[in-house]
Amino acid sequence: MFPIAPELQAAAWLNSATPLSLRQLRGKVVVIYAFQMLCPGCVSHGIPQARTIRAAFDEKDVAVLGLHSVFEHHAVMNREALEAFVHEYRIGFPVAIDQPSAHGPIPLTMEAYQLRGTPTLIVIDRQGRLRLSHFGRAEDMRVGALIGQLVAESAAAPQAQAQCDDDACGISY
Repeated sequence: MFPIAPELQAAAWLNSATPLSLRQLRGKVVVIYAFQMLCPGCVSHGIPQARTIRAAFDEKDVAVLGLHSVFEHHAVMNREALEAFVHEYRIGFPVAIDQPSAHGPIPLTMEAYQLRGTPTLIVIDRQGRLRLSHFGRAEDMRVGALIGQLVAESAAAPQAQAQCDDDACGISY
């Protein structure tokens, strides 16, 4: 059994008119890229892969989110710098700014997911279950295959329907 993914703890959102939550995204496969602006692997692979996923899958099936999780160089990676970075790298999907911790350098969402660093790819299925947390470079074909499987898995699953009569209500498939 796969665990329910922890909710994102965002201090702010970029590229989103309102704060987003995993609960409101249930019914979609959610792909989250945890990144830092000064992370070479994030810039060379993670962010381009996220843009490719956004372009390859229908938004009704797959939501792509960025999670800016700063665990080093805090002073230079502020919101204004991130806004410029998002603009320069043409990141069009929503980006959460991970809530800093009052007790140490590791932000709250990064801690909740027990992330080892950046880039980290997180994939959550339509039921909100954590299906992948991958630190480092994730191979494009494997990522695409997993997302495609989760989209198809959800679409092929029989839909439960409540049926009630005078005596009881039950679920049928």
